[in-house]
Amino acid sequence: MTPPQDPLDLDIDQLLRESARVASEYDSTENDESQQQDLQDRQALRRVSGLSTELQDVNDAEYRQLRLEKVVLVGVWIEGTAVDAENSMKELAALAETAGSEVMEGFIQRRDRPDASTFVGSGKVAEIRQAVIATGADTVVCDGELSPAQLRTLESKLKVKVIDRTALILDIFAQHAKSREGKAQVELAQMSYMLPRLRGWGDSLSRQAGGIGGRGPGETKIETDRRRINDKMAKLRKEIKEMKVARDTKRQERTRYNIPSVAIAGYTNAGKSSLMNRLTNAGVLVENALFATLDPTVRQVKTNDGRIYTLADTVGFVRHLPHQLVEAFKSTLEEVAASDLIVHVVDGSHPDPREQIRAVREVINSLGGGDLPEIIAINKADIAAPEVLMQLLREETNSFAFSARTGFGIETLIKAIETSLPRPRVEVHATIPFNRGDLVSIIHERGEVLAETYSEEGTYMHAMVDAHIAKKLEELIEAGVVKK
Repeated sequence: MTPPQDPLDLDIDQLLRESARVASEYDSTENDESQQQDLQDRQALRRVSGLSTELQDVNDAEYRQLRLEKVVLVGVWIEGTAVDAENSMKELAALAETAGSEVMEGFIQRRDRPDASTFVGSGKVAEIRQAVIATGADTVVCDGELSPAQLRTLESKLKVKVIDRTALILDIFAQHAKSREGKAQVELAQMSYMLPRLRGWGDSLSRQAGGIGGRGPGETKIETDRRRINDKMAKLRKEIKEMKVARDTKRQERTRYNIPSVAIAGYTNAGKSSLMNRLTNAGVLVENALFATLDPTVRQVKTNDGRIYTLADTVGFVRHLPHQLVEAFKSTLEEVAASDLIVHVVDGSHPDPREQIRAVREVINSLGGGDLPEIIAINKADIAAPEVLMQLLREETNSFAFSARTGFGIETLIKAIETSLPRPRVEVHATIPFNRGDLVSIIHERGEVLAETYSEEGTYMHAMVDAHIAKKLEELIEAGVVKK
């Protein structure tokens, strides 16, 4: 007969259960409050209308934070259809608004190639100048990467600040980076972009350094600033390399224990973070804006049959993603290339989802992940045109429609992910004593159980496992701990 349990033990058990319940509710509340605080902080960083952004020598290296107010957009239509050109301009407008700007006007010029001096033709420059005066715009944003000469010429003719698509994306990344690694990566990308464009207004950076040790030929001010930026870039690369070691160590641990990894990749604002939250309750910031989240989030997930795998949310991609960013964020983007499966999230409601797919695959291929298994997850099925969804599902193999907002199709997508995970290849038969429940748990989490029965000797398991677990079981069989 079992002796009665001490009432004190019952009270302690009840207190522990109550404590666990309160902690769980607190964590849930903390996630919600943290996400709301992130959104409030993000909104607090929006630029205030009415601030002046006239050209001025604000520091020695012209390494200035962009302060955008009212902007005029300018694009050159070189190839593709008129619809493609308009979609590109709409995306540029979304980028400008994400950076905190108000778009006043937009121009597209059909040309064989951008003008080497002014990006657009000289007649169009005069037209843009009139629009700048009429709208009161203080910045012109060009849909392309401008050379230093084009920047100087346009600014002298338009009499306002001119930036290109690359500088705009870099500014958004600078606003949204939160982690130490993310901030260092963005700063490195900004400096890589600004270094060849280093210049001053008038003669401010062409003077020689004065004072003791600065007389004679010496270094000019611009040369000094260029050297300082190169030194800073070298320091940032060293810091990022050191931070990369920690990321690689975690990845090696997962590889060592053969834990499958799944990377969520896709175009910016396609719904990657929303899907991550649906699958894992990760509490990742979700906002209807481009590049809302930059820092990767990795979470552990269990399949319906108990297997463990990791799910990583990565930075969003965009057409013509600046090569400075790809280079600076390489350690982060390697989460995609090092994964076992890519869940490629596509915005089904976008005017041109196929172009999004092409742009994302181009970046993935450049990272060496072109041969990895891929699931096309078409998001926003609740608002996408049915004919577009059906065509994408027909064109793309292994594609599934879902809605992160309503939950439609999530279960089907989860099943597709679990089915696509790499399977353990070593077949084992073992009877594990009841006092080694840890082995049974490991086989369930990292293997595929084909049969499981119980006897007086222990738990008999017929399973498919990886080589690491198979070797461990073999050693325990030889030691007599486990029976075959």
